[in-house]
Amino acid sequence: MRVLVENGEYWLNNKGDQAMLDVSVGRCTERWPGARIGVLTSAPRLLQAYEPAAEPIWYERGGAWNGRGPVGLPGVADLLDRLGPSRTGPVLNGWDAVVARTARIHRGSSPPPPRAERVLHRDGGTLPDALAEASGVIAIGGGYLTDVDRSQTARTLDLLEYATARRIPTAMLGQGIGPLEDGDLRERAARVLPAVGLIALREGLRGPAVLRGLGVRDDRIVVTGDDAVELGYGLRPDRLGAAIGVCLRIADYSPVGSATRAAVGRGLRAAAREHRAALAPVIVSEHGAEDRRATLPLVEEALDVLPPPGRFAPARELIRRVGECRVMVTGAYHAAVFAMSQGIPVVALSSSQYYDDKFEGLADMFGCGLDLVRLAADDDSVAERLLGAVSGRWRAAPDQRAALLESASHQVGLSRAAFDQAATLLEGGAA
Repeated sequence: MRVLVENGEYWLNNKGDQAMLDVSVGRCTERWPGARIGVLTSAPRLLQAYEPAAEPIWYERGGAWNGRGPVGLPGVADLLDRLGPSRTGPVLNGWDAVVARTARIHRGSSPPPPRAERVLHRDGGTLPDALAEASGVIAIGGGYLTDVDRSQTARTLDLLEYATARRIPTAMLGQGIGPLEDGDLRERAARVLPAVGLIALREGLRGPAVLRGLGVRDDRIVVTGDDAVELGYGLRPDRLGAAIGVCLRIADYSPVGSATRAAVGRGLRAAAREHRAALAPVIVSEHGAEDRRATLPLVEEALDVLPPPGRFAPARELIRRVGECRVMVTGAYHAAVFAMSQGIPVVALSSSQYYDDKFEGLADMFGCGLDLVRLAADDDSVAERLLGAVSGRWRAAPDQRAALLESASHQVGLSRAAFDQAATLLEGGAA
């Protein structure tokens, strides 16, 4: 078996994507102990520091199966495994970035062929060469099939279209679909997705309707919840923590003005004073340090602040930090997943339809434990509304813990069942 995994976030900058990858690699190695589990990445050395059982499929270098260690030297893989990504991450990430930049400069002399050709890298295209020898393709969870991430949407559709046209079994697991209104993307998705063997969604509020609108049959759609729920649920503490978790996401797809951010900070610090709680920064995305730059200023004037995990800390370390909280306040979707899967209620911050859909879908999966606070521009009521929402969830947290954990356990079962169904498809194709 050679299983090719579409990771969605090739530079390993996002702890939510890393959590889903960790679960997926673990399930693959458990199901197929002798298989080669290839993960598409632009950071091959960093990938092996996080996931020693995975084989990097180096997207920047043509994406071939290679089977080499992280830097091709005897004993290096064992050393990196012992040290862990927190220590080795800065060096490995720098190495990967330099090599990838060199590869991009080399490729830049000849433009890629028109997308309609969809040929492998060795033939002058942009698809990974490993695809031709794959027993099957699994596109693991993410919110990348959407208008706000056109490049990853197109890249994933290219991969799946090539595979399905050649009868290579395909499955998509833990997916968040939409908003998908762009005419070109919808046309391509409607051509590709109906041929995928199985599409498992992380929410059932909007995703199924989007897929049906693209022509995907109901018998190929299942709703499971997010695959990262399994990692959070498995690391849950015995009791609620005492801190207030904090994560603010500011990006093109999640705009937050300076006045609104300042109001969020005031509301958080007021909640911390009222409940005599420490504030715990939770950094999910390290892409351009976006979550650090948005979150850390919110806690600068607080009396008690827990230090955030480091830039290259594994997802499990961040999940354990979330487990020290009684309430999670977040503008990042996976910080909410990490909290609710451990029985911790959430106050979600949203300034876009993209995040409205994410958080409302998550709330629907768990059935309770999430308040959505919308961040309108220059809204003077943000601090007061946030304080009220945090205080309400703080009081309700003990009563909601059991229901949240029961829902998390149920979603883990659904997610594992979908993986087993996808694995059966891949095994049938390999046979």
